[in-house]
Amino acid sequence: MPRRAAAPQAASPKAGASASHRVRIFDTTLRDGEQSPGCSMDRFQKVQMALQLEKLGVDIIEAGFPIASNDEFEAVRDVAKALKKPIVAGLSRSSRGDIDRCWDAVRHARRPRIHTFIATSDIHLKYKLRMTRQELLKEVAASVRHARKLCRDIEWSAEDATRSDWDFLAEAVKIAIGEGATTINLPDTVGYIVPSEFRRFWEHIFEKVPAFDDVIFSAHCHNDLGLAVANSLVAVESGVRQVECTVNGIGERAGNASLEEVVMALHTRKDALPFVTGVRTREIYPSSRLLTSMTGVPVQPNKAVVGKNAFAHEAGIHQHGVLSKAITYEIMTPKSVGRPSNSLVLGKHSGRAGLRSRYEQLGFKMTKEEVTSIYPRFTDLADKKKEVYDEDLIALLQEERAGQGDSSYHLEFLQVTSSTGTQPAATAMVRLREGETVHSEVGRGNGPVDAAVDAILRITGVKCRLTDFSVNSVTRGRDALAEANLMVEFGDGLQLAGHGASPDTVEAGAKAFLSAVNKHRLTQRLKKNGPPGRGKRKNGGRPKGI
Repeated sequence: MPRRAAAPQAASPKAGASASHRVRIFDTTLRDGEQSPGCSMDRFQKVQMALQLEKLGVDIIEAGFPIASNDEFEAVRDVAKALKKPIVAGLSRSSRGDIDRCWDAVRHARRPRIHTFIATSDIHLKYKLRMTRQELLKEVAASVRHARKLCRDIEWSAEDATRSDWDFLAEAVKIAIGEGATTINLPDTVGYIVPSEFRRFWEHIFEKVPAFDDVIFSAHCHNDLGLAVANSLVAVESGVRQVECTVNGIGERAGNASLEEVVMALHTRKDALPFVTGVRTREIYPSSRLLTSMTGVPVQPNKAVVGKNAFAHEAGIHQHGVLSKAITYEIMTPKSVGRPSNSLVLGKHSGRAGLRSRYEQLGFKMTKEEVTSIYPRFTDLADKKKEVYDEDLIALLQEERAGQGDSSYHLEFLQVTSSTGTQPAATAMVRLREGETVHSEVGRGNGPVDAAVDAILRITGVKCRLTDFSVNSVTRGRDALAEANLMVEFGDGLQLAGHGASPDTVEAGAKAFLSAVNKHRLTQRLKKNGPPGRGKRKNGGRPKGI
């Protein structure tokens, strides 16, 4: 394909075609976000999260990295088929095999995009790619040219752009545009740049790169120095009209720019940031909670916008001010981001219709069969607790969906005895169901949870060690629901997160450990499917993020 002629433009992207105040939100929760330790999702979860992101109103959803595995390919394909409105992107490296595999996955979307990348910094050229600058420029041209033959919507990314030589980077950008790239993404891959420097970076790029009417520039910032959102906003002010981010800010290392923070900054400070997005802000909190329930990775209490304490006021002077006029200490309302109140929502006298309605308000689409299945557990919990809160409902649903699958272990019975001054300090009787088979075993340990884990290990025969364990109260009162989160390192070197919830702390810990064991079993089954399809390279696998 010949180089595409540039459409003339009178000024830089800041003043030209991208001068529109509309900022596109590119959500990479399912790709870069899922690469965060403990945040992996199965195909069913990816589709459910993608449907919620569509409801949230994001413009582009990056569904995954199709070359990584057969399961990842199928997940991207399932997302592409399920969505109606957003652009669905798949990530690929610059090799032809990667690009072909990516296209095979996203081609089913109503609005497909191939997102191909290669690093441009001298650090990556020398130590990772082992290429010269001229070799890299040829690779950029060839990869974008091939991708454009398959798909009209091509995003090209320069990994480690901010640590690249800016003049050389500009040359690479011009080549990518000339070969047909419609979006140019220049990421701060390692979260290295600071806002004032990032402003100069974009000014330099826009000065060196001729203006194009049909090209969108994008920023993808990581949070290693806690500057991802600040840098993203500076990029928008500089003329960038696409921001790449994730729900809850999850992602590699310290994470990505947080979608909720970027969007609410633009929404709240229109006086300083006169830009708009297509995001429905009232779907922000339901999206956050859905992601948390799927991954078991909690949001820090003081997290902006979606954290437990984001709208909490404890100091007397703050309480007085908020009661008099909320705006004294709240620059946005809980309602504006879709946060439900912490008041009682359901009890033991509630029916199935009420239960289903509340789940829908929280952002979970439930079938009649799912409601019927979960209802007995809900009424059982309502009998044990005086009040049932939204967090209880989310925990019940997460357990229900985690329990689907005939080959998983399910906790049927747990009895623990413990004492001081004896060895072992605790014993646990555990009964697990595996399909139609029931296993029973007695475990011993230094404490109740340790004993329960020992019994589970005796039943499953798994080789592993617990590397991290924490228990938090997710509801209020003496009958609060306990949420256990842990990390397990298995004998094959794989580390997986586990999550469990119950009014009983020991039961929550046992369920969390069992969820990690079930995840490992699923991983083992997937490995038996064989290597990824065509296009696999010897150094295949997930990229480390851009």
